[in-house]
Amino acid sequence: MSIYPLGLKLTGRRVLVVGGGAVATRRVPALLAAGAVVEIVSPELTPALRGQVDAGRLTWSERRFVPADVVGAWLVHVAIDDPAAAEQVSAAAEQHHVFCVRADDRDAATAWTPAVTRHGQVTVAVTDGGDRRRAMAVRDLVANALESSPPVAGQHKGVALVGAGPGDPELITVKGRRLLAAADVVVADRLVPGLLLGELRPEVEFVDAAKIPYGPAAAQEEINRILVERAIEGKFVVRLKGGDPFVFGRGGEEAIACAQAGVPVLVVPGVTSSIAAPALAGIPVTHRGVAHEFTVVSGHIPPDHADSLVDWAALARMRGTLVVLMGLKNLSRIAERLIAEGRSPATPAAVVQEGSTSHQRSLRSTLGEVAEAVTEAGIRPPAVVVIGEVVHAAV
Repeated sequence: MSIYPLGLKLTGRRVLVVGGGAVATRRVPALLAAGAVVEIVSPELTPALRGQVDAGRLTWSERRFVPADVVGAWLVHVAIDDPAAAEQVSAAAEQHHVFCVRADDRDAATAWTPAVTRHGQVTVAVTDGGDRRRAMAVRDLVANALESSPPVAGQHKGVALVGAGPGDPELITVKGRRLLAAADVVVADRLVPGLLLGELRPEVEFVDAAKIPYGPAAAQEEINRILVERAIEGKFVVRLKGGDPFVFGRGGEEAIACAQAGVPVLVVPGVTSSIAAPALAGIPVTHRGVAHEFTVVSGHIPPDHADSLVDWAALARMRGTLVVLMGLKNLSRIAERLIAEGRSPATPAAVVQEGSTSHQRSLRSTLGEVAEAVTEAGIRPPAVVVIGEVVHAAV
């Protein structure tokens, strides 16, 4: 059988999906992403599809299919495993000259869903005479080739604020890695995984933000200037930051500076060490029956400093989990303040150094003894401090 490949523009066009089970759950998101007006006809829906209905993203007719449902549809997806019922839908689609995809019988369908991979603006669809596994294998080969191929110049403009994750280079998002491969200029922090920088193209301008002189405030102004200046020159700039750009990373300041200069900004969230480091040490920041809340604070300023914006008294009264970033230097004073405000010195505490890397280390102690334990163990920054009963829930 010879298949004629075609891309459909479904924006604003009605697509009928018959069936509300697992197959429909897999098919519907791509239809919604293509802008289709999706209507599902089915007596029942999976919770995921019901969530889409509740959010107003599609409509649901809570009943069995009738042939008149096909009228006005541009495409029909049959997502049921009853051959007789599926044939009824297929016949109605044929009568109204509407293409029909059948999950139960590809040979009886008039359209097939290909194996798809997307790489930026590039979409690749693969069919192989009904051999789904082979099509998926070819798709994966193409996807790998696209990931490793040089980026096309001019695809991106402005500045991208990209979170690099907690330290393991594989924990950057797929989108973050793709944008990094397309960058003309990369401005990176010291906590960015070095292996990511080793993958940059030779012609990429690399700016090490950690080596910019002056004080912290002046250095930030210089970083802002570089981002804006290079972007105005027409270069695509990636500001690569450890963790998430907006979690104690001054990403907001950089986004504002770019916006004020008329430079478009794209924010790519990253995996934050405040959650990842404890998790990789076997500590969940929330746990059923133990903690229903967690708070992340910066500990780079001691509790008694005039510039501190943290309400330590309120944190001491909490029953949930407290995660402290950049607090190793001030850990003793932080623990003393929490205890003084009423937190029990016997509260479990843990410290995770360089989480997600080959240098990861962790220790468990109590709030009253953790600062001394850190010193004795030689734990060094970057490290995440976790305070709360979830430390006992560690796996």
